[in-house]
Amino acid sequence: MRILVQKFGGTSLSTENARELVIKHIKRELDQEYRLVVVVSAMGRKGDPYATDTLLDLIDSSGGVLPARERDLLLGCGEVISATLLCSLLRRQNISSVVLNGAQAGFSTDQHFGNARILGVYPKRVLEELELNKVVIVTGFQGQSQAGELTTLGRGGSDTSATALGAALHAEMVDIYTDVDGILTADPRIVEEAKKLAFVSYAEICNMAHQGAKVIHPRAVEIAMQSGIPVRVRSTFSDEEGTLVANPEGIRDVQVGVVDRYVTGIAYVANVTQITIDAVGSNTDNLQLKVFQAMAERDISVDFINVTPHGVVYTVFDTEADKAQELLENLGFVPKLLHGCAKVSVIGGGINGVPGIMAKIVEALSEQNIPILQSADSNTTIWVLVNKENMGQALRSLHAKFELGRETNH
Repeated sequence: MRILVQKFGGTSLSTENARELVIKHIKRELDQEYRLVVVVSAMGRKGDPYATDTLLDLIDSSGGVLPARERDLLLGCGEVISATLLCSLLRRQNISSVVLNGAQAGFSTDQHFGNARILGVYPKRVLEELELNKVVIVTGFQGQSQAGELTTLGRGGSDTSATALGAALHAEMVDIYTDVDGILTADPRIVEEAKKLAFVSYAEICNMAHQGAKVIHPRAVEIAMQSGIPVRVRSTFSDEEGTLVANPEGIRDVQVGVVDRYVTGIAYVANVTQITIDAVGSNTDNLQLKVFQAMAERDISVDFINVTPHGVVYTVFDTEADKAQELLENLGFVPKLLHGCAKVSVIGGGINGVPGIMAKIVEALSEQNIPILQSADSNTTIWVLVNKENMGQALRSLHAKFELGRETNH
């Protein structure tokens, strides 16, 4: 069987017009003789009746004391509503379809309610329904623990469901439908010259997703990368091909133009606080261990870490800064906090081993008198920390310096 997995996000299902376009995309692929698995999210966004965040607000406004197990039972309702509605619409068009929840589709997870990890996908029932020429509609974002409990996969869980199912079914492609035409070189709300990318590698989009680009969840990309399943990020509201995510060698048979670039895109994470702790006085033994153990014990996420014999520098989200400061002071440290920072990331599979990339970054920011507060790098990403008030200008300057707005940038 030629199997294609389609995933439709909340905005793709939130209105009657959008749902008609979803049906159109399904019909087009059926005409191409694909067997279709359609993974759905809850309809709409926060404030819409059946959106996941709306369901969460319902509990929080009632005291927020619902246990994690029961909270997952509630959150799973949004996808069930989407799936059954889509099934009804397809059957009205005389398209045979069936709805499977996460457990029925074969998703086995651990029992970490609210953020479960997939242990395996066993899609026997899915394959049986595909053999009967049915469109199989699967509720994204959910699975079942080995103890038989309903679990949810956390933020971006429907993307993760789609790529995991695509891998288990050996699908030709996973299409992630959203409300944008594909993956852009930068956030178009900040950088007007941002362009759609025809192709990105798994590593590039995974870094872009980790560094603030919200088009696809990094867990979903990691699963696709491990299995070698190509992913397209497409718009529900267009027939454009969108952006192909695959290994560079996987684009030989796909017309995406010339892919020859050092830098692919610019991303950012705003609202972070830089914490500096100097190794001074008598409280220096095992400083690094004490600091990061304290953060881990209180579930404070740390990022942008620089460790030297003279101390540590790292960032936390602004919302965690006061708690982090209190913990450090209780340990006898004197932390210095710089609030209101932003991490800007320059991402590209061609960065590694190319001289002059950091020089260009420094040049772009220096031309705008933007101080670099901290920096780090990996094979595919260079990060710089700047004051949040400089973030927009930093993004625009770097985007221009690396000529990411060129029409020839494919």
